Amino acid sequence: MFQKCKRILALLGAILLAGMYLITFVLAFTDPTASKSWLMASVFCAVVIPCFLYAYILIYRHLKK
Repeated sequence: MFQKCKRILALLGAILLAGMYLITFVLAFTDPTASKSWLMASVFCAVVIPCFLYAYILIYRHLKK
């Protein structure tokens, strides 16, 4: 059961990251003046979101025991 949940969450995370980059790409063409800001926000989220998820998993494992 836990493995199935992990696979679903991993797929959801991959879709979220791909969607985030797709939105950044589209917005870069619609508003070229803000494209650098959108790219920096996208890169920031690509680094920070997985770090927060990893920290959440570590805390969950520690509190579960």
